Amino acid sequence: MVHKDIKKLLKQLRKAGFEIRYTSDGHPMVYRDGEYITKLATSPSDKRGIKNALAQLKRSGFQP
Repeated sequence: MVHKDIKKLLKQLRKAGFEIRYTSDGHPMVYRDGEYITKLATSPSDKRGIKNALAQLKRSGFQP
């Protein structure tokens, strides 16, 4: 089950033109123009996980 904040972020990423692919274990991987950006956790167990992913996405041009 994907956490609600992750679902919201994935929706924003798709609208911004990023591609979302999923690993065999269900983790979303984010691509832009075919280039791998980051992989997201599907649970909020790591407090820094979403913040670290957002920082990497921002460096790739994502503006939440």
